[in-house]
Amino acid sequence: MQAEQLGATVPSVALEVLLDAFLAYARVERGLSRNTVESYARDLAGFAQFLENQRITDFEAVDLAVVSEWLQSLAQRGLSPRSAARHLSALRGLMRFLVNEDRIERDPTRLAARPKLGRRLPRPLPLEQVLELISAPDVTKPKGLRDRAMLSLMYSSGLRVSELVQLKLRDVDLGRGVLSAYGKGGKRRIVPIGEVALVHLEAHLAAQPAPARGTSGGLVFHSPRGKAWTRQMVWKLVGRYARSVGLPGHVHPHRLRHSFATHLLAGGADLRTVQTFLGHSDIVTTEIYTHVSTAKVAEEFRKSHPRA
Repeated sequence: MQAEQLGATVPSVALEVLLDAFLAYARVERGLSRNTVESYARDLAGFAQFLENQRITDFEAVDLAVVSEWLQSLAQRGLSPRSAARHLSALRGLMRFLVNEDRIERDPTRLAARPKLGRRLPRPLPLEQVLELISAPDVTKPKGLRDRAMLSLMYSSGLRVSELVQLKLRDVDLGRGVLSAYGKGGKRRIVPIGEVALVHLEAHLAAQPAPARGTSGGLVFHSPRGKAWTRQMVWKLVGRYARSVGLPGHVHPHRLRHSFATHLLAGGADLRTVQTFLGHSDIVTTEIYTHVSTAKVAEEFRKSHPRA
C-alpha cells in the first residue's frame, strides 16, 4: 500500500522505496490489518515530508534530535498526546525494520520519550441504556431484525466493529451458541453468544431470503443489495439508534464493547476470561476495566456515605 494512494505528498524516491518496503512487510509478514497499515502509511508519509522540509533525504541521517523536533512539530500542530504517540509507534516500527534490513545502523527512536498520556477510562453504558439501544430497531421489518442482531452481538460478544462486519456464516455455530471472531492480525478466538443475542441472530438469519445468504461472500450482515457493511456504516447506525431513544452523550460501537467487558467484571468474571473474550494480547489492556469498576464504587461511596 503506497503512500501516494492515500493522497499524501509523495516523499523522495529513496524514502518512498523504503516506506513502501516497510508497509509491505507490515501487511504481509506481520499480518497487520488494512486499517493499521493505512494508519502507518499516513503517519509515515507525514514524517517523510517533515524530513524533506528539513532537507534530509536519507533515513541514516535521522537521529534523536530530529525525532524530538518532529514530535515537537506534531504538538505545535495541535495533535493530542495520544495521536503523537501513535505517530511515534509507527516510526519505531519503521526504524526497527530498517535496522533489521541493515539500512541504518541504529534506531534513533530507542531513546525518544513517548508523549505522556492521561489514562482515559472507557465509558460503558448502564445496562438499562444498552437494553434501550438494542430495543430501538423496528423488528417488524427485516432491516430492523438485522440491526437488532448487530447491536445485540456487539454487546453480547464484545465484538470490534471490524470483526462484526467481516463475520461470515461459517464463523457462527448456532447449535453451540459460539462464533469465531478474527481480531487484530487475523487472530482467531472463540466467543460465546448470549442467549438473547442468539435469538436475535436466528431471527435475522431466518428473515433472509435463500439467495441473499450466498451474497457478499457469505457475510452474516450485508445490505439489501448484498454489499458488505463498512465500519463507518456501523458507527452511523449505532449513533442513529442512540439518538432515536434519547441516550445522552456520544454513543458509538466501542462503547458497547466497553459495556460488555465492564458488565462481565461487575458480574464476577475473572480478568483472564474477559481478556480472552476481548482478544487482548496483553492483560494490561484489559486491566483498564477494573479501574472503571473501582471508579464506580468510589462514586457510589461519595454519593451514599455520610462522611465521604
